Amino acid sequence: FIELKEELKEKGYRFKTLTDTEVILAAYKEWGKNCLHRFNGDWAFVIYDSQKKELFGARDRFGIKPFYYHKDENKMIFASEIKAIIPIIKDKIPNDKLIYEYLLYNRTDQSHETFFKGIIKLKHGHYFTLKERELTVKKWYDLKKSIKNKEALSYKSYREKLKKAISIRLRSDVPLGVSLSGGIDSSSITSIVYHDLNVHDIHTFSAIYGKDEWADESEFIDTYDNILKNMHFTNPSAETFYHDFEGFIIAQGEPISSIGPYAQYKVMELAKENVTVTLDGQGADEQLAGYHYFFGSYFKELFTKLKLFRLAKEVIFYLLKHKSLLAIKYMLFYLSPNTLKQKIGTKVYDYVDGSFASKWEKKSTLGKDLYNPKSLNDSLIDHFEYKLEHLLKWDDLNSMHFSIESRVPFLDHHIVESTLPLKSRFKINNAETKFILRESVKEILPSKVYKRKDKKGFSTPSDDWFRTPKFQNYICDLLASDKFKKRGYFNVQKCQENYDKHLRGKINISKDIWKWINLEVWFRNFID
Repeated sequence: FIELKEELKEKGYRFKTLTDTEVILAAYKEWGKNCLHRFNGDWAFVIYDSQKKELFGARDRFGIKPFYYHKDENKMIFASEIKAIIPIIKDKIPNDKLIYEYLLYNRTDQSHETFFKGIIKLKHGHYFTLKERELTVKKWYDLKKSIKNKEALSYKSYREKLKKAISIRLRSDVPLGVSLSGGIDSSSITSIVYHDLNVHDIHTFSAIYGKDEWADESEFIDTYDNILKNMHFTNPSAETFYHDFEGFIIAQGEPISSIGPYAQYKVMELAKENVTVTLDGQGADEQLAGYHYFFGSYFKELFTKLKLFRLAKEVIFYLLKHKSLLAIKYMLFYLSPNTLKQKIGTKVYDYVDGSFASKWEKKSTLGKDLYNPKSLNDSLIDHFEYKLEHLLKWDDLNSMHFSIESRVPFLDHHIVESTLPLKSRFKINNAETKFILRESVKEILPSKVYKRKDKKGFSTPSDDWFRTPKFQNYICDLLASDKFKKRGYFNVQKCQENYDKHLRGKINISKDIWKWINLEVWFRNFID
């Protein structure tokens, strides 16, 4: 906004404050709706144009900031959280289509719909106008068009772009820190802040569980012990989660597909005691193929393009480095017909009520939108369009719940538009993900972080949490309750059988258990 402010000053605008909000108003006066293309960052705002007698609202390119609304013939209500709209609308009706996609595909936020019928989400990269009761919604940012004909990136130029994106997001007149998970993304931000931008008093905030816990990232976070002086830690546990989980569900406003965001919730609670702004690594995985199922997309691409030597090489490296068949399973899944994909999903989630699943499986297009990638880059673009937003929503809700502003430098649009069109080998190379990022920062990244192959992020050891006596009593009571049985979403007997197996250590299904709890608590607090 500082650069924009200087440009507007040259055009004769005078500013009374130091805020970015005043720059938005001046930019709208000067360029109208086209001002959006000049903005770099995150926003959701509404302007009333008294000359046109028109309400104009817009949302950033990738959905970093949320925007919800409800409209009927008499009024339009809009807010940054669904919880602000719910008390004002008359009927609270659950959206069964989204509940189906949540239970069968682990998906939320893939469209303009929400879990509440009648509450709509302004899609990312869209704006609206409201004039004389007529609401018009238009797309102002097209990702596919924006990534065409971009210049090739070297390791050096990639790092320069990332450094610039981080430096812009370090602008603050309040204390600032980094959410340090121990992964490559947040570690790269931390290392660039310290080494390239010479900010040596930066605060970091991390969730740890104990050296023996699966989700613990201490060995990677501790590599910064020798240089950082302001490292802060929180210790989420079964006890804290039992105490927090209902408030955590209410804070989210809609069901979420895993307990992972709880770790971030606790990190933001910790950060509140020390800073007002944090930097976060969201968006890097979707640009640089950070999740292991992206190997499946890449293998499918190589197979369909008959690049069989490269495919054989990558598969061998994958098997040697990761000791897993997961990527091959994903490749076979992506090569399967859509009808088979839906049947596989239904079979995996056998606790979902059969009649409910069969009612919605033909009405859902989710399998076609997200699980049919033609190539790795197509898969990444689809994730920006249909999947990234749920992570951004959780980031916003968790941070704003504790009055923290979370900024995401990897989603600077200059980086996104330069990175997405890169050839696949810059993302996955010799069974290593995020290749261009690793190589660009390897001399400032701790060696242990640079060499790591796994992907955890802010995770939780929830399998064991749901075996503790308190949760055992709670979950058994929930599954036996009349309300849960009458919802019509679950095969209750199968839920009880699966939970018994979980308690005896025969299976680990904490993600499934979480959906039972999350959906039921959500119903009781928001619908009932």
